[in-house]
Amino acid sequence: MRMTPETLEAGWKAARAWRDQLEVSGKRLVFTNGCFDVLHVGHVRYLQEARALGDALCVAINTDASVRALKGPTRPVNTAEDRAEVLLALEAVDRVIFFDEERCTRAIQAVAPHVYAKGGDYTPETLNAEEKAALDAVGAEIRMLQLVAGKSTTATLQRMAAPADASRKLRLGVLGSGRGSTLEGLLDSIATGRLPDAEVVVVVSDCEEARILELGRRRGIPSHHIDPGPHGNRFAIASQEVACRILQAAEVDLVILAGFMRRIKAPLLKAFPDRILNIHPSLLPQFPGKDAWKQALGAGVAHTGATVHVVNAEIDAGEIVQQSSVAVLPGDTPESLHARIQGAERILYPQAISAYWKRVGG
Repeated sequence: MRMTPETLEAGWKAARAWRDQLEVSGKRLVFTNGCFDVLHVGHVRYLQEARALGDALCVAINTDASVRALKGPTRPVNTAEDRAEVLLALEAVDRVIFFDEERCTRAIQAVAPHVYAKGGDYTPETLNAEEKAALDAVGAEIRMLQLVAGKSTTATLQRMAAPADASRKLRLGVLGSGRGSTLEGLLDSIATGRLPDAEVVVVVSDCEEARILELGRRRGIPSHHIDPGPHGNRFAIASQEVACRILQAAEVDLVILAGFMRRIKAPLLKAFPDRILNIHPSLLPQFPGKDAWKQALGAGVAHTGATVHVVNAEIDAGEIVQQSSVAVLPGDTPESLHARIQGAERILYPQAISAYWKRVGG
């Protein structure tokens, strides 16, 4: 099909007529756009989530000339016609239209969707101003959807271009609130081969003065402070969304909590399902929560220890990955017991990370 301005606009006009028919029936049209150059699982999940926002989904894709202008002369990998055919084979996609500019402003104006879906690397505030004005003018509801960690066109093309014997390292994103001793232990384990084929690619902290940020920067790791919001030990939803964007941009495979003192909730859990690990200073399910070593001393147990577990919506209640036992000695103080538990943690955490990744993703 030869894509002239006339054929493009005819597609928009037909999509608008369809949208109006849906509205008469009390239904809503969802609209999204992109190159969709090399379709991958991140795209599929995104489109499924977009479709669930309404009753039908229209996808606007860049023409080949538009992709070349945006991505360079080696793109697109697949032609616009092929990309449209693949998208239309997905159950979530009801209609595909094309646009020839860098922005899909005119297509938005022509179709006037009820809902506009965009990837979570944007916010309503960082959308292109021209597109945002067009969406506001047609009264579209703007919804930001989470990206799938580690799944992107860039990453897919990099893997395709890599030599056959090249081994991709496990990419870790670390969230911490304090001195960074756990991060330091992980970096030492990577350097000494106890956590092979892994790298820490980003550090995030809710505390601007935390030593973990200084440590990350000294080691040449991109390190970011995120304002956690005003409420005690809560991690505000907007702050978690910022953390998601940072971690996803770094193409993190696993998120590692390293003394992170705020509760992780829906945005991060949804973006990294079963991909967030924490280490807790007890043999869970014993002594969850704060100051577990003090709880162990108070209970008079003979042994406590450390547990690496998957993070879920409950406090210290996710799947147990590995544990290490530590004896409670006569005369132990909270400080002496905690110090021995921390020693066990430095050995346990890298072991558990490596074992877990081999099981779920390696």
